Amino acid sequence: MKVNRQYTDQHAAAGVDADLPAIETWPNQYSGYEIEIVMPEFTSVCPKTGLPDHGTLRLIYTPDKLCLELKSLKMYTLAYRNLGIFQENAVNRMLADVVSAADPVEATVIGDWAPRGGMSTKVTAKYRRKTDSLQSAAERNNSHRSSA
Repeated sequence: MKVNRQYTDQHAAAGVDADLPAIETWPNQYSGYEIEIVMPEFTSVCPKTGLPDHGTLRLIYTPDKLCLELKSLKMYTLAYRNLGIFQENAVNRMLADVVSAADPVEATVIGDWAPRGGMSTKVTAKYRRKTDSLQSAAERNNSHRSSA
């Protein structure tokens, strides 16, 4: 049975490989804690209709050796403002870029999108580093301090 759909593979892939500003980092001084960043005015564009998508994005991550620099993260998120990308792809792309930039122990990006046509969407993407054994917070702190 042939499915007639208005959305194309080009719509589905829109924005996934877009050139976005780099997310900068700085050296983390501690371990065993979580950072939560809320972006209540996130906007992107539907790649098919060109209409804006509004939502709150929440990034929660446990840093390892690097923390995200907030001004660069702000410039990164502003680049989505005119980017045609599906909501699901925006959330997953952001997670991939955060992981690539900072190599956190774990990270979650939650996109809570404003209703459109009577429906709202919530997209959650998660990452957890796979390792044989995670160093304890005390071991990481001690090794960091002894190398300083």
